[in-house]
Amino acid sequence: MVKRTRALWGSAAILAATTFAFGQTSVNKPALDEIAGGKTRVIDLSYAISEKMVPWPGDAKAFEAKVNATVEKEGYFTRSFWMLEHYGTHMDAPAHFPPGTVTVDKIAAEKFFGSAVVLDVREEAERDPDYQLSAKDVSAWEQKHGNIPAGSLVILRTGWSARWPDVARYRNQDVNGKMHFPGYSVEAARILLRRRVSGLGCDTLSIDPGNSADFPVHHLVLGAGVYQLENLADLSSLPEAGAFLIAAPIKLEGGSGGAVRVFALVGK
Repeated sequence: MVKRTRALWGSAAILAATTFAFGQTSVNKPALDEIAGGKTRVIDLSYAISEKMVPWPGDAKAFEAKVNATVEKEGYFTRSFWMLEHYGTHMDAPAHFPPGTVTVDKIAAEKFFGSAVVLDVREEAERDPDYQLSAKDVSAWEQKHGNIPAGSLVILRTGWSARWPDVARYRNQDVNGKMHFPGYSVEAARILLRRRVSGLGCDTLSIDPGNSADFPVHHLVLGAGVYQLENLADLSSLPEAGAFLIAAPIKLEGGSGGAVRVFALVGK
């Protein structure tokens, strides 16, 4: 308990100053005590949960909400809801794909906090919907901003969120039903794992490209004990370096994943 408490305080402490050096780049640092005054922006990178979100092909039922009590009848309002673990903005726990074993409730809490590393491939994705983040892309980021620090949360910005919530455009399926959207390559994922990042995320349905048949990045990343964030909302306001991310998943006992609220803290 003491070790975890110190880790959480350490994650919060790195937000305390107003500026810092991120690799080779000097940027404004988001400060927790400047949120109320507006000097630190809080950007919600999560979609509101409803039946209107884009489900994975083949998921006939993804979400249902029912009213349990109304103000008019009971004097208060409550609902019950049912949803798939991997629906909308969600986290994949390592247990989602073998050889990963850790369930979402067992991920160390300090892993949910980290510096944002935003890898921007919007231009490439516009030209090629099957584009895969390359080792060259990772190298280009590091040449500009310095080495990716351990504990970072890496986000692939493809621009695909502009298609949300249009099911046809977001899935981008061809006549054979195969989806086409960008993702990580195995080569790039291996490099990021060597950097000891805490999580990988994307603004698409999957961190593997849509045309993947066997999800090699899922097996690699989750097998290494690193979680994944999928269906992140509009990432256009994030700088490539300098923001801080908080990923707060539902603590579902034994869960292979679940809904997650993701916030970016960005200094002005």
